[in-house]
Amino acid sequence: MHKQTDEHGTDHDGRQGHEISPLDGRYRGKTEALRPYFGEFALAEARCDVELRYLLALERLHVFSRLSDAERARVEASIGGLTQRQFDRIKQIEARVHHDVKACELFLRELLELAEPNRIHFGLTSEDINNLAYATRLRMYREEVQLPTIDKLIAGLAGKVASWKAVPFPAHTHGQTASPTTAGKELAVFLLRLARQRDQLAKLRFRGKLGGATGTYAAFRVAAPDIDWPTFAREFVTGLDLDFNPCTTQIEDRDGLAEYFAMTARINGILLDLDRDVWAYLSRGYFAARVAEGQVGSSTMPHKVNPIRFENSEGNIAVSNALLSMLADTLTHSRMQRDLSDSTVLRNVGVALTHAHLAITEAVAGLEEIDIHRVRIDAELERMPQVLAEAYQTALRAAGVEDPYELLREATQGRQVTLETLHALLDRLGERQEMDAETSNRLRALRPRNYIGDAVRLCDDALAAVGYSAEQDQQVDR
Repeated sequence: MHKQTDEHGTDHDGRQGHEISPLDGRYRGKTEALRPYFGEFALAEARCDVELRYLLALERLHVFSRLSDAERARVEASIGGLTQRQFDRIKQIEARVHHDVKACELFLRELLELAEPNRIHFGLTSEDINNLAYATRLRMYREEVQLPTIDKLIAGLAGKVASWKAVPFPAHTHGQTASPTTAGKELAVFLLRLARQRDQLAKLRFRGKLGGATGTYAAFRVAAPDIDWPTFAREFVTGLDLDFNPCTTQIEDRDGLAEYFAMTARINGILLDLDRDVWAYLSRGYFAARVAEGQVGSSTMPHKVNPIRFENSEGNIAVSNALLSMLADTLTHSRMQRDLSDSTVLRNVGVALTHAHLAITEAVAGLEEIDIHRVRIDAELERMPQVLAEAYQTALRAAGVEDPYELLREATQGRQVTLETLHALLDRLGERQEMDAETSNRLRALRPRNYIGDAVRLCDDALAAVGYSAEQDQQVDR
């Protein structure tokens, strides 16, 4: 039997857990901040806002008589103020007319009680409203939620980079031991990658159009031939803080949306790399996750502390990027002037972006919960003298030793290597007078824990690039 639910997804008899989407069920508490931007209520409010702003902009063209003071007051008061009761009324009208934008128009006729209601939706096609509604909400979401959330991730990474910039750290290439690095430098790579993409995302301009049924302003010109409608349309769209697309079919081409989805997907992809690396470091014991009181890691193995934050982040990225790819591919195609294949697809924009939001917030929380296991790292580095082979063969090249790479390969590849192994090679070269004492002493002083090159400087440069201050640096735990 079908159950009616309220706006919180709770059955009217008080039961919960019957939601179809986890975004409205399990993760509802983490997605509340996104509701003003996505979903049917947000879309209806955005459509009404565009209609209302257009109505006000139309005033200066004198196509209709001037609004009375009371009418203007009602219009201005209605912008951004849709109530649940009003939304329910829009849905009632939609159930009758079977058209969502027309339902908003008819609702505004009821709400505003204008002397000349024909000015509402004058000359417009539904896509004039829809493209601007989506573009303005996405711009607001990016500025008010998405960028600040990415900034939290960047700040969390920067704090770890500052704390761990000088902490020696085992490195692996192809899953094998490699020349050491520092924990901070490994995270600085992600810090800079995310910062670059964040800046590109912030610069993106959403686009919009206002051209009538087939993008020619034909109905406008017939109704009011003396008005420069393309110029008016440009001024109206740019007044919404959007770039103007002057030549379109019935729909805006949405290439700009595809660019936005691609940028978001790239940020997801960088985060995915971070999630997987941190997961690997946790599994190797280089990082340790703090456990909340009462937290359970396994239903049968009491000792476990699972890296659930980063696994949840990874899973949400998989869903988000699959949808973002589909959105970018589908929404940039339309049969001739217009077909409706995009209507359902567009309603999933919020789903894709909400999963991306969850991925970032989980990673932010995960970074806050990890510490570095210095004792384990130091012990592992001590067991890895073979990683000094790169330093040896490179220094021996500079010293003029013949084919040092082959010398080191024969001494280390597939063998149990110790410091004594490497020092014995230096002894042999010294006895044959094939190298100078200064180079020999410099190599003998090397240990995996101090073979970190300019990693600290690289961290400092990365922190400076993202604007991490010295005051913040002093606050982190070294």
